[in-house]
Amino acid sequence: MNYKMTTGVVALTAGLMASGAYAEIKVGFIGSLSSDTGLSTLRGAEIAIEELNAAGGVMGQQITMVSADTGEDVTEGIKAYEYLAETEEVDFIISGSIDDVSLGWLPRMQEYQIPTLDTWTSYIGIIDMVVEDPETMAPYFMNIASDEALATLYINFGADVLKAQMGFESVVILAEDTAFGGAITGLVTEALAPVAGIEVKEIITYDINTNDFAPIFAKAQASGADFIYQVSSVNSQVVSSQYVKLQVPMAMTGVNVAALGLEYWEDTGGAGGGISTLSPVPSVGFELDPASQAFVDTYQAKYSSRPKIPHFNGFNAYHGLKQAMAAATEAGGFDDVKAWSAAMLKQDLKLEKDGQLWLRYGFWDYDTVEPVTGRTYPHNALFDLEAPYDFAQPSMVVIQWKEDGKVGVVYPPEYATTDFTLPSWVPAK
Repeated sequence: MNYKMTTGVVALTAGLMASGAYAEIKVGFIGSLSSDTGLSTLRGAEIAIEELNAAGGVMGQQITMVSADTGEDVTEGIKAYEYLAETEEVDFIISGSIDDVSLGWLPRMQEYQIPTLDTWTSYIGIIDMVVEDPETMAPYFMNIASDEALATLYINFGADVLKAQMGFESVVILAEDTAFGGAITGLVTEALAPVAGIEVKEIITYDINTNDFAPIFAKAQASGADFIYQVSSVNSQVVSSQYVKLQVPMAMTGVNVAALGLEYWEDTGGAGGGISTLSPVPSVGFELDPASQAFVDTYQAKYSSRPKIPHFNGFNAYHGLKQAMAAATEAGGFDDVKAWSAAMLKQDLKLEKDGQLWLRYGFWDYDTVEPVTGRTYPHNALFDLEAPYDFAQPSMVVIQWKEDGKVGVVYPPEYATTDFTLPSWVPAK
C-alpha cells in the first residue's frame, strides 16, 4: 500500500498552516498512482483544487487532498477506501479506479456514506445498484457514460461503418477476463446481431497476464469471422503490438484502453497502427472546446511526465470535483449526504465549440427515461445516443491509430477528424 498526501497540495497546506489558516475540506483520491488512467484523475483533481483555493476556497475553507494507491488490485482498493474513510476521515472521495476495484470498495462506500465520484469506472451494474437501492447508493456518482451507453453507440458504428462500408458480416470477440471485459462482451454480444446485423462467431476470453497472443489470434482466424472485437483495459499494449507484428489478416476494433493515451505509439514501439477503439470523450484525436483546451494547457504547463495529456477521466475529475464542491456549497457541506446528493444531481456544465454544444457535464435523474435504451441512468453522466447531439455529447467516439502514428476520431461523423481505414496488411472484403 502507498498512502500519501499529494505533493503539490502538501506545499499548499504547509503554507496555509504557516499563515494560521487551516484547511478544513479534505478530498481523498483513490486509484492507481502508477497508471496513466489513475494519474489522469489525480492530476485533474489537483488542478481543480488549486484553482478553487486560489479563488478563495469553498465556503470560506481551503481544500487539501490525500491519496490512496490501489495498484489496480481489488484487495488493496478496499484497504485504500478504508484508509481514506477511517484514518484520513475525508469529506469527499474522487476515484480513478478500474471497474473491478470500484466494485470491491463499493460496499465500504455504502457503509461509510462518503460522497464519492467515479471518473473511470463505467460498469452499468453500479448504476443498476443506484436504481435498486437509492438510499445507500445516494453518495455515489459516475461521471462517465456507463458501458451500456458506450456499447449502444458502438453498435451504430458496427452498422454504419463495419457492415455498411466495410462489408463485415461476422465477428469474433477477444475479451480480457475482468468485470469490464465481461460487461462489454455481454452488451456487444446481445446487440451486434439483432441491431447491426453482425453475427458473433465466437467469444475468446483471455487472462490479463497473457504475453503470447499468437495462439489466440490463430483461434480467432479459425473462427471464420470477418473482424476481431477486442475488449482490453489492462496491458492492452501487448495484444495491440502483437496484432501488428503478427500481421493478423483481420481488422481489430473494440475497446483498447492503452490506445486512449498519446503514449500508445511509444508504448507499442510504433506497432499500433490500424487499431481502432471506442473512447469516452474527450479523447486523443478529439477536437477540444476552448474550456477543455485551457485545462489541457494548464495541465501540460504543470506536469512533464506521462500522461502527456489527461485521459478522458482527467477531464471528468477536473470538472467533477468542482461540481462536487458547488453541490457542497448548496448543501451546506458534505455531512448531509442526501442534501449533497440532491445538489450534485442538479449540476450541469455546458461547453460550446463554435457556438455549438460540444460537451456537457451533468447527471441523469431518477425519472428521465433515455429514449434509445428505454431505461433510466440515475447518477450517471449525461450522454446522447442519437445525432444531432444537441442534448449532450455522444457517449463515446471511435478513434483510430494510423500506420504513420497519427490518430483521429472516425465516428460519429459529427465529431470525426479522419476516415476509418483497414490496415495495409488486411485484405478488403
